[in-house]
Amino acid sequence: MNCHDTHDTTGTSIRIRRSLGAMLAAAVLTAGALAGTAAWAAAEHSHGHDAHALELNAGKKWATDDPLRQGMTKIRDAVDAKLPAVHRGKMSTAQYAALGGEIDAQIAHIVQNCKLDPKADEVLHVILADLMEGNEILQGKKAKQKRSAGVVKIVHSLEQYGNYFDHPGWKAPQVAR
Repeated sequence: MNCHDTHDTTGTSIRIRRSLGAMLAAAVLTAGALAGTAAWAAAEHSHGHDAHALELNAGKKWATDDPLRQGMTKIRDAVDAKLPAVHRGKMSTAQYAALGGEIDAQIAHIVQNCKLDPKADEVLHVILADLMEGNEILQGKKAKQKRSAGVVKIVHSLEQYGNYFDHPGWKAPQVAR
């Protein structure tokens, strides 16, 4: 092995360490963003219902953007796919956890990427706070409530979203009433 080969190995080792460092930094930033979303949600949930009311934009639905429409569509589709199992009482703890994780991920995506008018954002925060509360119930974080009640609350939040936001072709899942 000559000096050049040793230098290459060291250079490769440094590049690998830098790559690993970059991946670790990205993971920490992602975890921080999700924790920030949870903190925002807790603050918004504790203040949002009293401070902000659901209202239309001068009688019209609020405009939406692509990240909001994509995230809400993914939440709707995930919930809609599980409704038959919820109705039959056949959802397992693992299935509820997976659904809750998908909803959490989409809410984080919406919060991080959605750019709305400040007043529309206030209305959205009320809906997202209710959605997150339903998701906590769905995930079993509120022991006194059935997980299926969380699904009902989430569906209601999705209905509210359609009532207040202009999302072409939007249709909320239907819960048997």
